[in-house]
Amino acid sequence: MAGNSNLHMSKAQKEDEFYTELSMIEKELRFYKQHFENKTVFCNCDDPEWSNFWKYFELKFDELKLKKLISTHFDASESTYKLELFKDTNGDGVINSKDIVKTPLNANGDFRSPECLEILDDCDIVVTNPPFSLFREYITTLVEHNKDFIIIGNLNNITYNEMMPLIKEQKVWAGKNSGHYWFRVPEWYKEKKTDFKIDENGVKWRRMGNICWFTNMDIPEHYEDLTLYATYSPEEYPKCLNIDAIFVRLVDKIPMDYNGLMAVPITILPKLNPKQFELVGFDKELTENHGRVRTLQPNGKEKTEYARLIIRRKP
Repeated sequence: MAGNSNLHMSKAQKEDEFYTELSMIEKELRFYKQHFENKTVFCNCDDPEWSNFWKYFELKFDELKLKKLISTHFDASESTYKLELFKDTNGDGVINSKDIVKTPLNANGDFRSPECLEILDDCDIVVTNPPFSLFREYITTLVEHNKDFIIIGNLNNITYNEMMPLIKEQKVWAGKNSGHYWFRVPEWYKEKKTDFKIDENGVKWRRMGNICWFTNMDIPEHYEDLTLYATYSPEEYPKCLNIDAIFVRLVDKIPMDYNGLMAVPITILPKLNPKQFELVGFDKELTENHGRVRTLQPNGKEKTEYARLIIRRKP
């Protein structure tokens, strides 16, 4: 898929300047509004001059009853700054852009720098679009520092060694929205693939595939059952060759009458109710192959399929 190849190229070249659309942020964060009251939100991978995450929380500061909003700016070659919004500094009765406090940083704003980690320890919730090329290191940092978070990543990340234990142990799960999304890219960005456009204002955009929100913040929508319609038959659901599970080609083909292990598309994750399904995880062979199962084709040849999650229906 073009969107996924764009993402792989991004990771290889570390071209991580992808700016999230405000509508995409609003669509996801509406589920979490009750979590923000009297909390400090840290956007630690955002250029605050461009970031729609900063814009979202700045505009909704009073509505969400935030305690403080912080964003750190990153520059690869020089020291930068942080922005803070936390009180009505000019006495006009509202908290808005006129009350932003800008403070120099000693280093370049990298989320791994000591001063950014110190801010991380003092905040309550992290909300951002982290660098795609550093996603696994980034989410491990959040978990190690025991932070609540709502972040953007790629669904394929769940098949890697650092992520599967977090998913299986319910330390990380998918948010409500996933799919293909357009991201704004810098002016210097050169066209690489067909999923690229320039809008009427001359702004450049790239479409990225298998994008997913990841979080550890609970919402009622996380426990909505996936409605099942299909019924099991050995002909429709062949056995995998490298794990004792049936192969399910599509999420909407998960059988409602099968209680054993099922190898299902990873796109189930945003719909995976932990009260409805047990996420079994991977054995050693599947871990080494990033979740790719093998099946036997009608012509007698083996085929390595796309990555799968191994699940089982709960009674």
